[in-house]
Amino acid sequence: MKPTSLKSVIAASSVGTLIEWYDFYIFGSLATIISTKFFPAGNPTVALLSTLATFAAGFVVRPFGALFFGRLGDLIGRKYTFLLTLVIMGLSTFLIGCIPSYESIGFFAPLLVLLLRLLQGLALGGEYGGAATYVAEHSPAERRGFWTSWIQTTASVGLFVSLLVIIAVKGAMDEQSFGDWGWRVPFWISIIMVGISILIRMRMKESPLFSKAKAEGKTSTNPLKESFGHKLNFKFVLLALFGATMGQGVVWYTGQFYALSFIQNTLSIDVAQASKLIMWALLFGTPFFVVFGWLSDKIGRKWIMMVGMLIAIVSYRPIYSAMYDAGSVQMKKEITAQTATEVKIMADEKNTGDSVLTTTTLKVYEDGTTLKEVQKQMIHADASKADATKDIITAKTVILDTGSFWKLIFLVFIQVIFVTMVYGPIAAFLVEMFPIRIRYTSMSLPYHIGNGIFGGLLPAIATFLATKATMANEVATKAGTALPYDKPFLEGLWYPIIIAAVSLVIGVLYINGEDNRIED
Repeated sequence: MKPTSLKSVIAASSVGTLIEWYDFYIFGSLATIISTKFFPAGNPTVALLSTLATFAAGFVVRPFGALFFGRLGDLIGRKYTFLLTLVIMGLSTFLIGCIPSYESIGFFAPLLVLLLRLLQGLALGGEYGGAATYVAEHSPAERRGFWTSWIQTTASVGLFVSLLVIIAVKGAMDEQSFGDWGWRVPFWISIIMVGISILIRMRMKESPLFSKAKAEGKTSTNPLKESFGHKLNFKFVLLALFGATMGQGVVWYTGQFYALSFIQNTLSIDVAQASKLIMWALLFGTPFFVVFGWLSDKIGRKWIMMVGMLIAIVSYRPIYSAMYDAGSVQMKKEITAQTATEVKIMADEKNTGDSVLTTTTLKVYEDGTTLKEVQKQMIHADASKADATKDIITAKTVILDTGSFWKLIFLVFIQVIFVTMVYGPIAAFLVEMFPIRIRYTSMSLPYHIGNGIFGGLLPAIATFLATKATMANEVATKAGTALPYDKPFLEGLWYPIIIAAVSLVIGVLYINGEDNRIED
């Protein structure tokens, strides 16, 4: 294929995949706000965990999407299958932005969000395998890692675009309007981008290798049975999962999504500043997907991915410890003379007779960092309704100084490099493991279990582990006993460290990685 035609193939495949990732990640990027809209008020931690669990549900169903759409892709072709996934993803995302809040329709709100989130997950489960297979089947063997690595950039670029849109929408209105309805705009914008992408993809032709196999009558009549019922092929599916995609998945989600969650929730950094921080790190780091994809054509795919996992395993705890030191106000010196406090009491519009006491405290630190703490306390006319666990809600917003801001960018950038090492070569690696007739199905399942299950559950599991450790320390403090955890905010990292370590051992011992043929 001519280079210009190949670039068109990659561009058309990448645009659709990028938009699907954008759709998928605006939910996670807005998790903190969404938790206040679609879930019961009263316990912000439980609401956030519920939102992250709903976010994770989209990942859990991705393997089912991989099976369903992978089978379609091996039966009817790559082109029409990932056109269908694009339509499902776009409509689901748009409709999430239309769901009334929990206050309006009660438990139907989280139920509808969960349903649409599941549809998003199914669609994404069918998208990646198709795009990666489609590009690989157009690429020359000696540059397959390089060309398929462009597909790998779309996940990071999709996250980048989602953050960019959120910042732009947030900057176009005041904080109150964004909190009330402005957060829905990024979901609505999705329908425009999906429409454009569908027009582009309609012009694409079917993969030449699949067309040839179909013309010769060599396509599979039962891709699921051939993929998982054949002992040798199933062995490769398991190797791809436990020796590569499982570790790649947790490294990917730690470096990009858990980093964002840690910055927003553990460090309480302002949403817009946190988004900018991740965007800079992605901007600097994303070109390395192509660098490592190119390098995998020269020295092989396996060892680049294995070294990426190893470095991530040994450096996560030092990196997150440094992130805490740079971003937490606990590690900064307050200028107490500049602390300002404002107290207001207003009637509660929803409950006649009750009132809300709002205490706003602004603290300034020596390096220029500021902390705004807003505590709202419900004052009940009927004292018997008082509930200490629900009546007081505190929200913290930290604006970092320039030095701390750029230090955090550097620490996230390092993690993005780990991501590019394990993720850049993996599309070519997976495509080369399986034959044409069942490639879409066989490579999609291990990829989406590795990323959807092991990676997608990471934010919820890691946040749960860190929250549990923090609560244990709080109990110990009240009891006057020794703290069980020295740094509770690091406890969530045990999940990606252990999963990546298991994958590294299996990958090093059992993956050969020398077969790069895809014409079989």
